[in-house]
Amino acid sequence: MTVSSAPPRVVAVVVAYNRRDLLLEVLEALSAQETPLAKVVVVDNASDDDSAAVALAHGELVDLVRLERNTGGAGGFAAGMAVALDEHAPDWLWLMDDDTVPTPSALRHLLAAVDGSDYVIAGSRVVWTDGTDHPMNTPRQNPFAGGAERRAAAERGGLAIRSTSFVSMLVRADVVRAIGLPIADYFIWNDDFEYSTRALRGRRGLHVPASVVVHKTKVLGASDADPGPRFYYEVRNKLWMLRRSASLSPFEKAVYGASSVRRWLRTFVRSSDRAVLRDGWRRGYRDGTRTRPRPNHMSLAGLGRASAAIERLEPDS
Repeated sequence: MTVSSAPPRVVAVVVAYNRRDLLLEVLEALSAQETPLAKVVVVDNASDDDSAAVALAHGELVDLVRLERNTGGAGGFAAGMAVALDEHAPDWLWLMDDDTVPTPSALRHLLAAVDGSDYVIAGSRVVWTDGTDHPMNTPRQNPFAGGAERRAAAERGGLAIRSTSFVSMLVRADVVRAIGLPIADYFIWNDDFEYSTRALRGRRGLHVPASVVVHKTKVLGASDADPGPRFYYEVRNKLWMLRRSASLSPFEKAVYGASSVRRWLRTFVRSSDRAVLRDGWRRGYRDGTRTRPRPNHMSLAGLGRASAAIERLEPDS
């Protein structure tokens, strides 16, 4: 991307569901960014608290997209990104959950790191409330990056990555238009892994430790912590990704597939309720091998202007 004299136009996309107090904190933090945002698209995933009212109280900065049903994180990001691209003409999209509180300089550091480069994704350092790195949102460094790419990333104060999290992901808008949206049917789990690896296949991404956000989860835990019934989504979506997605090369699928099996075994060994995990594995394996995710225009049909924006962005899906 060439250097421009005009500052890039950044639109944040925040997916919200029943966490009005945290959403308020997130929106206040976005309003206080040292680099002003053009707009914040808040997707209210059919909350039954007053998250929508909290969003509307922030005035013209916020564009509230109300969904009539809970579409999960994956569907919420797909809907919000589609509306942002369709209505707000961004150069970059900044994606985050409603429990992600960016520090005032977070966006400034992300933009500085990618300025004048061909990086298409930049991710923040994610910490927990005590300031320690959050193991749930550790980026995957690119094991296939050559020495020149690693040095180039280091010169910008970062690390070359192969994937990153929706907990503060800055992604170039023209790349989103080229590759499409997150897959809504993933609902939760592995949607950001699939999407970031799809965006970064043949392109470059950067982890930017100077950009810091606080991920205010209830507990500090990694992705292989005991997930309970949600283990179904981990298994189904990972199988969908390995079997259906073009986000990884065949060799990468073998490497990451083996890593997933090891993680599943570790999760099972540590679990306090293995019967729930066995059920999640059985159902996840069945659906991951016998079904495939629907196109977004089907899974996100009937949601007003979000559905219309998706159909315009992904007309051939």
